[in-house]
Amino acid sequence: MGIGDSRPLHVQTLATPPYRDYLPVMAIREILEVPDPRLKQVSLPVEKFDDELRTLVADMFETMYDAPGIGLAAIQVGVPLRVLVIDLQPDDPDAEPEVCTAHGDHHHTHQPVKREPQVFINPELLEESPDFTLYNEGCLSVPEMYAEVERPSSIRARWQDLDGTVHEQEMHGLMATCLQHEMDHLEGVLFIDHLSRLKRQMVLKKLEKLRKAA
Repeated sequence: MGIGDSRPLHVQTLATPPYRDYLPVMAIREILEVPDPRLKQVSLPVEKFDDELRTLVADMFETMYDAPGIGLAAIQVGVPLRVLVIDLQPDDPDAEPEVCTAHGDHHHTHQPVKREPQVFINPELLEESPDFTLYNEGCLSVPEMYAEVERPSSIRARWQDLDGTVHEQEMHGLMATCLQHEMDHLEGVLFIDHLSRLKRQMVLKKLEKLRKAA
């Protein structure tokens, strides 16, 4: 997922994730893009919490960071299981700014980010707030496209971690939006499915033009 208010939240400055300490060696997997029909599948619950699951999660983190993005569902790498990874990667206020030279002679600085990876297995929404928030959302499966989507501002969710332990927590703001966005993938729903038919067609036509120009 890539979402933002005034800017797309595809983060450029990345650090080493703590999950590297105990997950298997990671590999970057191909991210499915629209109109791949696999993205419309309904994902199945995870029943086995084993090394194969750990490898999948490790690969998902590596793929998400490489894209780069802040959220990824297993179905986006072709695995129809109810597994999500999220890392909002907030700016690290304690780190020194890094000089960016990616734009030729225009040198500027970026604030390094902190990696705070989170795994959500078999997630469920238990409660939704009556108030809504509008975010400019994007998706790694609909690359470089963004549109405003309205979702509940706060949610209470339940999920399992890599060991199968159950967690329950109230979430607000960007985390609430991101988790709802990623959980949509588990039902075969993309953020563009929340748009009007006209807006959805405009997004897809723009994406097609970008692909042809590439």
